[in-house]
Amino acid sequence: MMWRFDRFGDAPALLDEHGQSLTYAQLAREGEALCGAIGGRCLCFGLCGNTIGSAVGYAGMVEGGVVPALLAASIDRELFAALYEAYHPAYLWAPEGFEWEACESVYERFGYRLLKTPFGTETKLHDDLALLLTTSGSTGSPKFVRQSYANIRANTESIVEYLALTAQERPITTLPMNYTYGLSILNTHLWVGATVLLTEKGIAQRDFWTFFKEAGGTSMGGVPYTYEMLDRMRFTRMDLPTLRTLTQAGGKLLPDLHRRFAQWCRDTGRKFVVMYGQCEATARMAYLPWEMSLDKVGAMGVAIPGGRFELIGVDGEIITEPHVTGELRYYGENVTLGYAQCGADLAKGDERGGVLDTGDMAQVDEDGCYTVVGRKKRFLKMYGNRVNLDETERMLKAAFPDAECACAGRDDHLMIFSTDADALPAMRAWLSEKTGLNQSGFHTMHLDAIPKNDAGKTLYRELEKYHV
Repeated sequence: MMWRFDRFGDAPALLDEHGQSLTYAQLAREGEALCGAIGGRCLCFGLCGNTIGSAVGYAGMVEGGVVPALLAASIDRELFAALYEAYHPAYLWAPEGFEWEACESVYERFGYRLLKTPFGTETKLHDDLALLLTTSGSTGSPKFVRQSYANIRANTESIVEYLALTAQERPITTLPMNYTYGLSILNTHLWVGATVLLTEKGIAQRDFWTFFKEAGGTSMGGVPYTYEMLDRMRFTRMDLPTLRTLTQAGGKLLPDLHRRFAQWCRDTGRKFVVMYGQCEATARMAYLPWEMSLDKVGAMGVAIPGGRFELIGVDGEIITEPHVTGELRYYGENVTLGYAQCGADLAKGDERGGVLDTGDMAQVDEDGCYTVVGRKKRFLKMYGNRVNLDETERMLKAAFPDAECACAGRDDHLMIFSTDADALPAMRAWLSEKTGLNQSGFHTMHLDAIPKNDAGKTLYRELEKYHV
């Protein structure tokens, strides 16, 4: 068992925007009933929303030994079909109205139905396998990350420790449940007996804030795009008396934005906690203690309790000097088992041995505080000069805060994408001046919207089709 919900009895576990709620004792019973309908350990595709039905399905399955593969309820039908054929799940846990050929409804609860597929239990599962999640970059791919029970437990306990979470917390959902960051918020708060506020509304909707205030929300998390939106909404002028903590992960926040939110939190007696993680490490690998949020702007912080980092140089040697860039390697019990590309891979055991090469380039300072400077693969050469696309994008966003943009491209051909056509010529000229590189290597394109996934992270793969 993962959470042992009965520990918290009649304490409220889940509360949604419609006033529906479940206690921990009820959540335990609902999970047992669902697993009883499933009948034993097997693979189940869970189509997620930030709803009670979705949360009951996920938590109940993990607690009961069923392995859920979490997908967005809005998933593209062609992608779903490819995953369905690649993995042969025994069941689907899906919102009412979702139909799939040759699947029969055998159980219904909280607006969800359990659909039995023709495959049965033909997909073999390793005993340690607890959960399958897609990586944020794998849109259009059948690749899952295989997470174990030990992975989830270790990372959950670590996050609970460094955030000092208690049963008095009331976090609100701002991210999808099928996204590793959003799911970690659910995991950690169910671990301590807190009340999770579930809403399908977004932060740009008035009803989201009405629910937050009425339910006494204490915390919320977001990716950089979330904080860019909050900044445009003049979030710091809102009256949110119960809010105590803001967390941020899913990419590096612009330094000015980091500083503004950290300063506001300090001025108002709140905590601002920047974190770093990947689905391949269950969720979190590092955090910046809130007390350091203004002193270490732009940093991702220190390794989580139980984890540690190394920086690897181009020669393969471990970097020991401060302020030298190397590839970030992580060690910890939360490093996941490996990837899966098809159903046969679910029988595999641990392929990583607790070690993860993150693919991020980073530096460490004299205080042991790490800062990510870019992705190993998000670099290109411009006339022989190495250009960090992540840093270039951050520079443009800082210089043109009202223009949404993204950077991609290939060697000697850097593409600037923006939703503001009028700003593009100025962006091109400004970047050329800043880098000292000829404008002929910078190209611009106007898009109606920068492609993003459900968690608000830019889909750079979608921009590749525009490369010339």
